[in-house]
Amino acid sequence: MDSQPHRQLHVIFVPYPTPGHMIPMVDTARLFVKHGVSVTIITTHANALTFQKVIDSDFSCGYPIRTQLLPFPGAQVGLPDGVENIKDGTSLEMLGKLARGISLLQDQIELLFHDLQPDCIVTDMCYPWTVESAAKLGIPRIYFYSSSYFSNCASHFIRKHRPHESLESDTEKFTIPGFPQTIEMTPLQLAEWIRTKTPSTVYFNSIFESEIRSYGTLSNSFHELESDYEQIHKSTMGIKTWSIGPVSAWGNKGDEQKDNRGHKMDLVEEPEWLNWLNSKQNESVLYVSFGSLTRLPHAQIVELAHGLENSCHNFIWVIRKRDGDESNEESFLQKFEQRMKESKKGFIIWNWAPQLLILDHPAIGGIVTHCGWNSILESLNVGLPMITWPMFAEQFYNEKLIVDVLKIGVPVGVKENKFWTSMGEEAMVRREEIVKAVVLLMENSQESKEMRRSARKLGDAAKRTIGEGGHSYNNLIQLIDELKSLKISRAFSTNILDS
Repeated sequence: MDSQPHRQLHVIFVPYPTPGHMIPMVDTARLFVKHGVSVTIITTHANALTFQKVIDSDFSCGYPIRTQLLPFPGAQVGLPDGVENIKDGTSLEMLGKLARGISLLQDQIELLFHDLQPDCIVTDMCYPWTVESAAKLGIPRIYFYSSSYFSNCASHFIRKHRPHESLESDTEKFTIPGFPQTIEMTPLQLAEWIRTKTPSTVYFNSIFESEIRSYGTLSNSFHELESDYEQIHKSTMGIKTWSIGPVSAWGNKGDEQKDNRGHKMDLVEEPEWLNWLNSKQNESVLYVSFGSLTRLPHAQIVELAHGLENSCHNFIWVIRKRDGDESNEESFLQKFEQRMKESKKGFIIWNWAPQLLILDHPAIGGIVTHCGWNSILESLNVGLPMITWPMFAEQFYNEKLIVDVLKIGVPVGVKENKFWTSMGEEAMVRREEIVKAVVLLMENSQESKEMRRSARKLGDAAKRTIGEGGHSYNNLIQLIDELKSLKISRAFSTNILDS
């Protein structure tokens, strides 16, 4: 009898190289390994640098986890060494080269699938071709979705029923079909590839079609957060679904892990931002961050700076320095930073911040978010209400979930879905609107107290769901058990055929 069934379950994870996709998938891979699964993460050298430290730490604790590195074809597509992640793209042209480089990795990844002979592959939604790869190997392909069920269902129903096409203008409202609640949007809040046919439309359609052809969907969400939409997803897609989120709360419980998440640098001892936060009252500081991909135009930065200052509330703002910044922007921000140091009302962190650690600080009372799913979950883990400022992709759907369904957010009033490369110099959100949203969230009104209460309840639910016996915990165990059974069945069938 072949001893194959007794060999450890081996699962390959293939993250897409952009932080919003890569971080939750690496966190998920680490969860699998801590529940007895052997894991290989396929990535490129520069991308591995952002999480290798924590993988090495897991490995040194005896967990069977490793990275399998592929050379990124940078020279082939005309990119400098080390530019291997979407966040490194500073222009539309550069982003196009990155996308081309990522697509060129397909053959190497497929060779690795063949050589490593995994029992299952968990791949990012942005690799639709892995459905065929898994079929060739006769193993399950699990579609990893790094956003909300709400956004997946909204996108599905809008693509299917196209309610926006019957409207007379782009600013008129339509209701999302198929939802238990009345959720209204305008065509301008939809991604361009849904509104009109673009080269991206075919690619995104292939992504969503690949989900239906997968063995199941693995989602970084949790039952208590969006159970209605989890159920709609199951009945609409007709495939298995496992909610195992919030994965960042499982895998990053220690401060050391929070320090290094998504970044390769160590924190200095007692950083300046920590001393500043320690001097502030509980729940008095607003954290402002737009994620790793957004680059605001200068005019919008000016409006945001004045809005934060005029609100008279404390804030800590993470700003990405742009390559080739115009001197007027640099000079404006330097003066603004100096003014905030003198008034002690604001603190600026340049380029990167240990977000999990900051959000966990008792002085933080709310967050301005671009409505990326990771930031939303990280805010929820610590029970924080939000000011919603969506930019592009599915972020406008996530805003609707936060504001209209969960009622834990204040919209700042963004009207159009646009990637940063196509944002004009005109400020989309004026300082007066920013002041209004900050005051509403941070002052002690009845509405603000209610949002805070609801956010804390969800934070408690997030902690319970990943504990032993919780929904997400049970889903993870069930999925791993199912994959083990499938592996044994395949080995048994092979033995019958061979005998």
